[in-house]
Order: sequence, then C-alpha cells, then structure tokens
Amino acid sequence: MIQRAAAVALVIAALSGHARGPSLLAQEAVPIIIVETARGRFAFELFQQDAPLSVAHIVKLVREQFYDGQRVHRALQGFVVQFGDPQTREASLRDVWGKGAGASSGTPIGIAEMSSRRHTALAVGLAHMGEPAMADSQIYITLAPRPDLDGRYAVIGRVVEGAEVPPSLEVGDEIQRIYLRE
Repeated sequence: MIQRAAAVALVIAALSGHARGPSLLAQEAVPIIIVETARGRFAFELFQQDAPLSVAHIVKLVREQFYDGQRVHRALQGFVVQFGDPQTREASLRDVWGKGAGASSGTPIGIAEMSSRRHTALAVGLAHMGEPAMADSQIYITLAPRPDLDGRYAVIGRVVEGAEVPPSLEVGDEIQRIYLRE
C-alpha cells in the first residue's frame, strides 16, 4: 500500500509540474500526449491508474523534451512502430538504434507494472530488453491486436487521435516534438 501511495504521489508531481495544486490535477485526470512527426500528428492518452510509475516516468521525459528530435527506430507493418532511443538523433549510429545501454534515458522504471489492459490495435506500451522492470523510454504502438504481448509488456495508454499516423511511420522518420496537452 505504501508503494502504491508513493506511485500516486509521483504521478501527481509529474502531472502538476511540482508547482500546481490538486484542483488542476482533476482537470488532467487523463493525461494526453501529443506526438508531432514528419508524417503527421497523433495523440495518446495514458492509463495512470494502471501504471502510475510508468506514466509518471514518461510524463517526466516528455516535460524534459527527451523525445524531441529522435527518430522512429522500429516500424513493422501490421505489428508495431517504436521510438524513444536518443541514439536515433545520430544517423551514424543507425546500426545500434534501439539497442544497448545508450538506447534509453538511462533511468529504468524499476518495477513491472502489468495490468489487465490488452494489446489491442493502437495500444501504447513500454518496450524492454527482456526484463519488464527495466522498461525506460522506448514507447511502442501496436498496429494490430497483439495478444502475444499481453502480460509481457506494460500497456500504458492508447492512441485517441490521428490513428492513421502510426501505421504510416517508417524507420528514420523524425519525432519532431512530443508534449503534454494542458
């Protein structure tokens, strides 16, 4: 119970920017992330009640502009599109995009937040390299239902606007800007 209370406090701090009161939190009950790409704009809502630490972590990275200027490093038609590797800002590192210690923010969440949410088409999840608690900054969007991923990766949200954009993304497409709708 103490861990859950700490997680809720982290979500409140992340959403409030450390300076806003609880009344604004009620207005931001469902955080929405806007993603502007070279191929268009889309938005996804975050499931803060299902994955409070993961959501707080992603919101923090978004507020720090961590994703701005990165590129899509994985795009498999009918399966998934993925981004969140800071190495993708460097074309010369293309062979290691999405791989290794440099492929994240360097601060894993540290806990696996699995929920009953399913990997439906346009589910938003957190990638990891074999250990769910090591999930960090890499975000993926499923392009079709993927029940094989259920229970293995945390679903943290779903695309709610611009559903045509994620399937159009290709490896190397720029993530121009990501921000929290306020």
